[in-house]
Amino acid sequence: MRVPRRASGDLEAAEAIYPGAAWKTVRIHARDGAVLEGWFVRPIAKPSGRCVAVLHGIADSRSGAAGFAPMFLAEGYSVLLPDSRGHGRSGGEFVTYGLLEKRDVLEWAHWMRGGGCAEIYGLGESLGASILIQASAIEPAFRAVVAECPFADLKAAGEYRVRGMLPLPGWISTPAARIIVASGIAYARLRYGLDFGQVAPITAMEQTTTPILLIHGMEDRRTPYCHSQRLSQAKPSAVLWLVPHADHVSASSTDPSEFRLRVLDWFARH
Repeated sequence: MRVPRRASGDLEAAEAIYPGAAWKTVRIHARDGAVLEGWFVRPIAKPSGRCVAVLHGIADSRSGAAGFAPMFLAEGYSVLLPDSRGHGRSGGEFVTYGLLEKRDVLEWAHWMRGGGCAEIYGLGESLGASILIQASAIEPAFRAVVAECPFADLKAAGEYRVRGMLPLPGWISTPAARIIVASGIAYARLRYGLDFGQVAPITAMEQTTTPILLIHGMEDRRTPYCHSQRLSQAKPSAVLWLVPHADHVSASSTDPSEFRLRVLDWFARH
């Protein structure tokens, strides 16, 4: 799937978000040769050797994730803000919902480790959350992960969103959505060799050993919070925080103090 590319913004504007840090543009090559770009930010005072990768959602960019950086920089964490493939200034023709992105994230984790990050953590928003969950099942590259508003099942998430776009009664929109999503999955496989049937965060949750904190707004109208409930049931050791009155990826604005407390505590405990 192709999405409109949101501009990543310039480095000078990003530096104004937290002046007490050293910001730089970084690049790596994905396994398929795509060039992935992001910002890496180190606190000038007392860097701790702990690092956090913050992954944005679909149709967003590193600029949208940069607002989380001050929370971590103030605690001595360095922060990686990558543009996901097919977004911002990163290469890659298609967004694959984690099919390729999970490997991209692991390449970033290896780059961070090589750059002196002794402990690596991950915060993902929406699609970024689902990517982190899938990556964690391949390799325990992260000490702990926070996943806000992930989808548990790509097919179910797609059908839900398609139903919402169809101005039809439920008895028509439900089967129509199933046909549309199934057709899209089949086309992607036949035309581009992309098997979206392998995109299964819920299966990854059953397999991962990484500690995962799930956060989901109870007023989420894009990805219902039942997705995080299903994910938490798949991994009993996972912790789920359902946020009253919060819409999609809005826990940090709905309850900023509690969000900060829970996220930083989760990382500190691991």
